[in-house]
Amino acid sequence: MSMLSRIALALVVIGGINWGLIGFFRFDLVATLFGGQDAFLARVVYGLVGISALVCLGLLFKPSEEIDTVTDRPSRFSNPNLGTEFGEEPDFKKEREAKVKKAKRDMDNVD
Repeated sequence: MSMLSRIALALVVIGGINWGLIGFFRFDLVATLFGGQDAFLARVVYGLVGISALVCLGLLFKPSEEIDTVTDRPSRFSNPNLGTEFGEEPDFKKEREAKVKKAKRDMDNVD
């Protein structure tokens, strides 16, 4: 995150805290510190917070740096097996044939 983005985010947080104070306690911290809502310095702070909100709006649409670094890594598997999780499936046909032959022998031995 660039220095401009960090400053903008800090000012937006300050503005959010100020709006929270206004909403819950009807107390305008910026106006109190800078001489009222109509004072020049208070209007400058309000303006900076508004501009900072516009700068931070761009952060919403910026892709995450963590995600970008993860996708840039080379794959650990160059040729992944897209078959079943456990490899090849066993051939049950041979087992069935062996059981049928055994059953036939058992029947022949009974007679």
